[in-house]
Amino acid sequence: MPHSNRNVILKPFSALNNIELYKIMQLRIEVFVKEQDCAFQDLDNLDLISNHYWLEENDEIISYLRVVPPASASSERHQFKEPSIGRIVTKINHRKSGLADFLINQAIIDIKSSYGLPIRIGAQCYLESYYQKFGFTRASDDYLEDDILHLEMLKND
Repeated sequence: MPHSNRNVILKPFSALNNIELYKIMQLRIEVFVKEQDCAFQDLDNLDLISNHYWLEENDEIISYLRVVPPASASSERHQFKEPSIGRIVTKINHRKSGLADFLINQAIIDIKSSYGLPIRIGAQCYLESYYQKFGFTRASDDYLEDDILHLEMLKND
């Protein structure tokens, strides 16, 4: 694995300091809102219960994702009954270098260890084949979310 020497930073929301949270939100806004031109409610309360994974270079977050635990009776309405991986983002000048793959694989290992459940994601449709390489398969019809076509995908193994 080309990034096996990188240190994945993993923290629950309660352990994030102000600077880390700021950098996470800065990267997510940079890509999802500015680059993808998608105004949406990024602060959805799921960050509060998620584990946050990221990689840094020169004190800058260059790739990030969050793992949302499975839903319970009191869960948010956008939370799946399975654990999920979301908000996967990499700075534009670090894409196609395997950083997101590295984080996703780490998250999959941790989810299997912690929950032993299938993993469900809400993916942008154009990334369907990308997520298939991790073992995710289509689990829904296409749907529109924030004016972008999405689909649910499930990883059972």
